[in-house]
Formats: sequence, C-alpha cells, structure tokens
Amino acid sequence: MKSMFKRYLVFVAGLYFLAAGVVLIVRSALGTTPISSVNYVMSLNTPLTLGTCTFIINMLLIVGQFWLVRGRGSRQDTVEILLQIPFSFIFSAFIDLNMLLAADIRPSNYAMSIALLLVGCLVQSVGVVLELKPRVAMMSAEAFVKYASSRYRREFGRTKVCFDVTLVTLAVLLSLAFTQTIEGVREGSLIAAGLTGYIVTFLNHKIMTRKNLYRLIPVLRPATDKKQEALEAC
Repeated sequence: MKSMFKRYLVFVAGLYFLAAGVVLIVRSALGTTPISSVNYVMSLNTPLTLGTCTFIINMLLIVGQFWLVRGRGSRQDTVEILLQIPFSFIFSAFIDLNMLLAADIRPSNYAMSIALLLVGCLVQSVGVVLELKPRVAMMSAEAFVKYASSRYRREFGRTKVCFDVTLVTLAVLLSLAFTQTIEGVREGSLIAAGLTGYIVTFLNHKIMTRKNLYRLIPVLRPATDKKQEALEAC
C-alpha cells in the first residue's frame, strides 16, 4: 500500500507539471495545445475558468468512454474510468492554480512568446513522462483514444491524430460562433502538437529513463528488479 501510494504521488506530480506546461503555453499568447483548445476557447468566451472548462470536457470524455465500452467492458475498465474523475478534478485545480501564479506573465515580443512556448512544451513533456511511468492511471483524453481505437480496431497513433484534429476543429468552430474570429488556435498550437511528442520520446529514452528514475524514486522500481538485486547480492 505504501508503494502504491508513492506511485500515485508521482502521478499527481506529473499532473502538476502537465498543468503548468499547459498554462505556460497559454501564456505565450500563441495558442494552446490541441487537447486544451476547446477548453481554452470556452474559458475565453464564458465566465468559467480554464480549469473548470477542462473538468467539464474531461467528464464528457469519461461519459464517452462508458459508451465506447458498452456491452464489452470489464470491471477493471469501469474502475479505470471512474478513477479518472478525482484525477481530472486535481488536474483542473492545478490548471487554475497555475493560471493564478502565472497571471503576470505577459511576453513583450514575439521572441519571448516563442521562448515561453518552448519552455511550456518542455514542462508539459516532463509531466507526461511522470504521468506514464508509475502506470497507475490514465487521463481522460488518452483513455478515450485507447477505448476508441480498441472499439473500432484502429491503431492508437492514428486515432490520436484524428482525435486532436477533431478537437482543434471544434475549437475553431466554437471560436467563430462566439466571436466571428479564431481565438486560442494559432501557430503555437501546431508547434506544441508537433514538438511535445519528440520531447517526450527524448526524455523517456535519454533523460528520464527507468534506470535514472529508479535512482531518484526507488518506489517505481518493479518488485522483480528488487528481487533480482537481492539475489545478486547474495
């Protein structure tokens, strides 16, 4: 239980970095990530905060997951989906907290906007790696793509691309409906979408490898590895 608790702490830390990265990208004033595009447009045109909009969208994705697993879902699927509710709340709270902390960040020129965007992509990528390493839960968007690709027998990567394109398209349509202009989707959205995956891959295989994380966070080490070390020591 203690080991599992620490794994969840690492996951929550990943959520914080993920939220901080999203906020930094938003503050760059160059758009936002595809996954946050609809949330951001809603927050710009309603009294709701970005965190609140994020929570609402995540709840819709959770409902969508139950629809996708209908007639074939297991008890484990149900638990996995329900577990997303408290983590979605925590993630949304982290977004609003970081929006407050970064309220005074306003890039004075385009170069500073690009720099802030790149920092946001890096911070977000660290969050993604920390979120995935403990293997205890999934966020609503990734879980929705997983169940959709399984339901319709499509490759996960291609389903993810279709999902992101759909979100960006919805964000553009919502923005046009609200203001007759496009808000929240700019060149930064494309840069974040294309760059984050490469940064995650680099961090995952070169910097934040299992070996390095085991040294920093021993609780992430599988029990089999610990037993092997004990046998070698004997």
